[in-house]
Amino acid sequence: MAGIYVHIPFCASRCIYCGFYSTTGTLHHWQDRYVKAVLAELELRKDYLGGEAIKTLYIGGGTPSLLSPDNIRLLAHGLRTMNDKVPSQQAVAIEEFTMECNPDDVTPYLCSVLAEAGINRVSMGVQTFFYDRLRFLRRRHRAEDVPRAVEHLRKAGINNISIDLMFGFPGETIEEWEQDMERGIALDVEHISAYSLMYEEGTPLYTMRERGLITKDDEGHSAEMYDRLLDRLSEAGYVHYEISNFAKQGFRSLHNSCYWNGTKYIGLGAAAHSYDVNSRQWNTSDMAAYVRAIESGEVPMEIEISDARTRYNDMITTVLRTTEGIDLGKLNTQEYRYIMKNAHKSINAGTLEVVSGRMRLTRKGLYISDEVMSDLIWV
Repeated sequence: MAGIYVHIPFCASRCIYCGFYSTTGTLHHWQDRYVKAVLAELELRKDYLGGEAIKTLYIGGGTPSLLSPDNIRLLAHGLRTMNDKVPSQQAVAIEEFTMECNPDDVTPYLCSVLAEAGINRVSMGVQTFFYDRLRFLRRRHRAEDVPRAVEHLRKAGINNISIDLMFGFPGETIEEWEQDMERGIALDVEHISAYSLMYEEGTPLYTMRERGLITKDDEGHSAEMYDRLLDRLSEAGYVHYEISNFAKQGFRSLHNSCYWNGTKYIGLGAAAHSYDVNSRQWNTSDMAAYVRAIESGEVPMEIEISDARTRYNDMITTVLRTTEGIDLGKLNTQEYRYIMKNAHKSINAGTLEVVSGRMRLTRKGLYISDEVMSDLIWV
């Protein structure tokens, strides 16, 4: 089974760390046309998945919670009826339907709209509970908005909630990170994603560092924070199933697991990516150009055909992120010899291990996963 991702590029303001495509100040002028264009793209590409039924839906961004209730309903209905157009021997229900929301957008009315639309999972970018850091990141919400949002979602019957947390801020102490973790755990949400603050080229945060306005946190210090994260969330009953993701039993993100496990998915909207095993496609990162092209009956995209080596490299950078790791039995003889030869250094260093026929990162290797993966890439 497959998944559908929809990219909503609208934001009220842009966070300094965000490298995703988004646009500010265009919501009221463009959102109606944009949502209609996304649904038109879905119709144009309904055969892309080769008849596979849809199991997961995900509306991300950007800030999807800025959409009007009518557009949320319209978009959700169009996505949920996709399976009606897919040849299948039996009816298939959507198992997981996620929408990203800003905590300050989550009102009782919005929650009722989401529940009515069939959205059964909400992901919120909390990042931190410290006021000064929220302002530093240019987040719009306040710390007190988060527990209120969780309460509203629960009352609406949405009982699969995920939050994002960040660590490794300039000047952040271990004690401050522990406070953020404790406040996140106290929410008793089903899923937590936690990321080290990244300085992605092209973002305001990257520019601030390059100009010497801020200093990036020491790698060793951030690694200690990550260690504390692994220990504390495990104590709190969360299962660590991917480098940055933790879930209570039965609440792993099914949609994001599509990306890590090589499942097919369609990406709809400006800058959205798609994968059908044989190729990767990505739409233009220009909302106006996207809408106009779709309205003319064309999908403005680029495509990269996947050969055997590309698929092997994709596996390294996705499957190895999961705690289950790579099933070596699924590799052909050439791939198996290559990966074992190139994994030798990391296995000796204790950053990779092979257990029951699967190659996976050790705890020591988790924080330097990019370095470990680069040794396994087939060049």
